[in-house]
Amino acid sequence: MHRAQLESFRKRLAEAQNVVVLTGAGVSAESGIPTFRGAGGLWRRYAATDLATPQAWQRDAGLVWEFYNYRRTLMGDKAPNPAHKALAGLEQRWTAAGRRFDLVTQNIDDLHFAAGSQAVLRLHGSLWLVRCLACGEVEENRQVPITSAYEGSGSPDIDAPQRRFSEADLPHCSCGGILRPHVVWFGEGLDARILRAAQRAVEACSLLLVVGTSAVVYPAAAVIPLARQHGACIAEVNLETTPATGLVDYHFAGRAGEVLPEMLAGLP
Repeated sequence: MHRAQLESFRKRLAEAQNVVVLTGAGVSAESGIPTFRGAGGLWRRYAATDLATPQAWQRDAGLVWEFYNYRRTLMGDKAPNPAHKALAGLEQRWTAAGRRFDLVTQNIDDLHFAAGSQAVLRLHGSLWLVRCLACGEVEENRQVPITSAYEGSGSPDIDAPQRRFSEADLPHCSCGGILRPHVVWFGEGLDARILRAAQRAVEACSLLLVVGTSAVVYPAAAVIPLARQHGACIAEVNLETTPATGLVDYHFAGRAGEVLPEMLAGLP
């Protein structure tokens, strides 16, 4: 990491009263969280775009829940990595000093919360939230398996026996309605309240730190030009350059779990 660039960034960060962090899949990759996107991201023969859609739910809700139940099962031994912890520590120091801190994430694994972060806006929902299709209630649900019918299911092996799940096998709300994962699927809009809260935070921030995101998925990617429009300093941490790199003031190449602790060390 270039020392002069690092010291320049630290000076800008130390002066910032309002900080916003935008995180993507790259933050959780070092915790062993599969993205199920891109090459090698298949579950059985399915891409995420085959299953994480309203159309897939209409075709076979049982299969969709088998996929999400498998993802919940994978989370059993996953823990926050040094990147999550460094960001939680930054929030703690900033709020203790009476400054504003907001973390906007595209991730659904909730590892930011596990690391101790509090001011988190989940743009794409959470693997651990469910929503009733009848009454609309959203609640936390950490049952694994999601129902007893899913015990032992979910093998990613393409040759694994294919199971069929009935409506009775699906998780149900106390009102009797069917529960679905409270995540934003392809083709669905973001929660307008969360999106607006993220936009307001970015419009008011003096520094935006973008970590581990490809900057190609909208509307999350729009956060970066929005921050530039409002005069914020922007720093990017990623393994490689992204479409947003030309808009940032600082680009730090490397793994978030290695780069962030050094970037944020020694700050007040």
